[in-house]
Amino acid sequence: MSLAFTPKLKRQLADVGVIAVVVSNDEKQAGPLADALMAGGVSAVELALRTPRSLEVLKAMKRHAPAMLVGAGTVILPEQVRQVQDAGADFAVAPGTNRRVLDCADAAGLPFGPGVVTPSDIETALEFGCNVLKFFPAEPSGGLAYLRNMIAPYLHLGIQFIPLGGLRCDNIAPYAEDPNILALGGSWIAPGALIAEGNWASITDRARETMHAIGKTPSLHPLYL
Repeated sequence: MSLAFTPKLKRQLADVGVIAVVVSNDEKQAGPLADALMAGGVSAVELALRTPRSLEVLKAMKRHAPAMLVGAGTVILPEQVRQVQDAGADFAVAPGTNRRVLDCADAAGLPFGPGVVTPSDIETALEFGCNVLKFFPAEPSGGLAYLRNMIAPYLHLGIQFIPLGGLRCDNIAPYAEDPNILALGGSWIAPGALIAEGNWASITDRARETMHAIGKTPSLHPLYL
């Protein structure tokens, strides 16, 4: 088996360019949230496993919007790997590099991006054949300048990164221009307060603004044309 991201999945994430990190404990929010994001051009989500009903929200979102790439985040326990895979996750990421979790993801064949912030983290991930890594926390760790220095010895291996942590609409453009960045991740597009309010119009506006910030023209999924 393998936990590497397939070429198709990498192309899909690169085409979107941004992954909205969301936290929800109510599966009734899944459909309107997916609609709001896709209406603004963002068709990739990292649903963080930080609430008791996160898995139910993930299932509901995949049912409602099968064309959306729905990844699972905060996958920090081995048993969560199969849970998110059974729930329909297209990929999974973690804040750190946990060998037990990576073993399970490898056995399951689930595309998995462990969190890295040091060269040792990268080398551990490489041992497991990972080709997409989550750079976390990005800005507090030194941002793009730090990442470029850290990954210099590994560039020939073709690995790519999803930075997350401290990113905002006004500081993401340089990340988006770097060829070693597969996509950007962050919670500014759909913050918890807007989800709780059901303020889907504001989330669509934020998604559209983000797409413009990374130099992409927001394109509606055919469902919304």
